[in-house]
Amino acid sequence: MFSRGFLPSIDLEVLVHGRGSAVSFAIKPLGDRVVIRPADAEQVTASGLVIPDTAQERPQEGEVVAVGPGSLNDDGNRVPLDVSVGDRVIYARYGGTEVKLGDDEYTILASRDVLAVVHR
Repeated sequence: MFSRGFLPSIDLEVLVHGRGSAVSFAIKPLGDRVVIRPADAEQVTASGLVIPDTAQERPQEGEVVAVGPGSLNDDGNRVPLDVSVGDRVIYARYGGTEVKLGDDEYTILASRDVLAVVHR
């Protein structure tokens, strides 16, 4: 059991290398947060019309690039996340916060906003 005000920390640093970017950014998600690199979501219809992701009302898909240490339960023990780095996931479209680092965009969201892991 941990005393009030004390939360154990795990030294976790993940380097996320941006595609086409010469600079690396260190992203350290906290608690039950995950960092996702969204997949390109543009669709092309049979007639060749491109539908951008902003015009589509559907969940997002992306790759998990960093995970936090997990949340604490009532006993003060860490609850591990259901996803790990490299997982392809579907997450709530409006869940989380979009962040731009260099030329790349990421979404930081709570693990509860991850809807499913995609196995192909």
